[in-house]
Amino acid sequence: MKRRPLSVVLAGEKRQLQTAGGIFSPDGVDKGTTILLSEAPPPATEGNLLDIGCGWGPIALSLALHSPEATVYAVDVNERSIELTNDNAKSLDLGNVHASTPEAVDPDVRFNTIWSNPPIRVGKSELHSILLMWLPRLAHNGIAYLVVQKNLGSDSLQRWLTTELTEQFPDAGFTVARDSTNKAFRILRVTRTNP
Repeated sequence: MKRRPLSVVLAGEKRQLQTAGGIFSPDGVDKGTTILLSEAPPPATEGNLLDIGCGWGPIALSLALHSPEATVYAVDVNERSIELTNDNAKSLDLGNVHASTPEAVDPDVRFNTIWSNPPIRVGKSELHSILLMWLPRLAHNGIAYLVVQKNLGSDSLQRWLTTELTEQFPDAGFTVARDSTNKAFRILRVTRTNP
C-alpha cells in the first residue's frame, strides 16, 4: 500500500496523518463526514463508541480525541482502512482506538455512542444488514448519529429504520428521528431508551 501524507483538521486542530488509494475519501474529510463531525452533539465521555465504515479514520479519531476515557471501535471491511486508522491513531497517541473487521468485535460489546457516515453505495440490502448488525447493539440510552445524503435516500432510510427497529426489537424503545439538515445531507438520530 503506497501511503501519502494527509493534513486535516480534526477536533479543532490540524493533524498530520497518512492516507492511501483504494479507500473511501482518500484525499481528506468528505462533505458528509464534515457535517457529522461539526453538527453531532459530543459523544459519550466514557464507555464504548463506534464508527461504522472507518476509512482512514476521521470519525474514529475525532471520537477518541473528544472522549479519551472511552474505548473507540472502528470497523471496516477494507484491510487498508483498518491499517490506516490504527496507524493514524498511534501517530496521535490515541491508545483508545481499535480498528478491525466487524467480525473481530466481541458481539457482547454495547455502544454508548455510534457515529457513522454509512456506506450507502454498497446497495440497499447490504446497507440494511450492516445497520441491523450494529444499531441493536446500542446500550441503554445509547444514541447513534448517521449522516446520509438526501438524494441517496435519507428519508426512506429513516422510515425503514423506524419500522425495522420497532418491529424486530419491540422492547428496546428505539426511536428514529431527523436530527438536522445541512445542504444535501441529513443527520438521523437513533436512540435506544430501554436496556
